[in-house]
Amino acid sequence: MALLRVLGLKKSYGGAEILRGIDLAVERGEVLGLIGPTGSGKTTLLRLINLLEDPSCGSIEFEGRTVSGRPEGEKLAARRRMAMVFQKPVMFKAGVEENVSYGLRMRGSEDADGVREKVKEALAAVGLSGYESRDANTLSGGEMQRIALARALILQPKLLLLDEPTANLDPMSSASIDALLQKLAGGNTAVILATHNM
Repeated sequence: MALLRVLGLKKSYGGAEILRGIDLAVERGEVLGLIGPTGSGKTTLLRLINLLEDPSCGSIEFEGRTVSGRPEGEKLAARRRMAMVFQKPVMFKAGVEENVSYGLRMRGSEDADGVREKVKEALAAVGLSGYESRDANTLSGGEMQRIALARALILQPKLLLLDEPTANLDPMSSASIDALLQKLAGGNTAVILATHNM
């Protein structure tokens, strides 16, 4: 059974049809690239899959259950098994450690030492070891992008949604993110990546 299945998805805003007839399936450990020009609906599709918006038509199944059009509590439960990194990440007015650990702390499932260790692991995965005590809002755009990715990875999502994850990165940082995504391939996390970079 596919981890994610999208069937006949359509999305319109007013009279403008943004997406029409989208069908796709993603298995655990699969990396799927959505490639297209700016304005082609890639971000809209990611927002629909992350249940931030409802489709105009069609359905979204996650882990074998229809999750689109469900009550907010059910959508929230599904969303907690996903993570999304937006093209322009927002940092909380706090240190890097607080930014990366936010999701874990909100869930209250970890002791302080366990959270600290997971933050170190997530930062190492994105090439930012030693950044724990830095002020997140003083970082470069590329560093913020990697902090946002670490914030998603620490949650160990079943589905990771990435909107132009290397858009603000220098070539070396882009290569490290590409390598990280290749490591995720074949594991427990599926990745859907929207980009216009072939």
